[in-house]
Amino acid sequence: MLTIYYTAACHLCEEADALVIAYFAANGIAPDSLTRVEIADDVDLLQRYGVLIPVLKAEATGQELNWPFGLDDIEHFLANSDFSIPPKNV
Repeated sequence: MLTIYYTAACHLCEEADALVIAYFAANGIAPDSLTRVEIADDVDLLQRYGVLIPVLKAEATGQELNWPFGLDDIEHFLANSDFSIPPKNV
């Protein structure tokens, strides 16, 4: 599972989310493989990620990818984080 930490009205977060969804679509990964976590709902997350968002986190390993990142960065990150690719339901 992949998590994106974000907050509302963050244009960089929206851009990052769109990049991940585009990567998933191009590689046959189910969109529900991405969990979105609003950091404003949690004081600890807000303190940890407030100036770093958007941040991707591979739940299996705990590895994180901080913004800025592109499609190549996402591919490299997932390949090196033991991200198991759940297939799309066809």
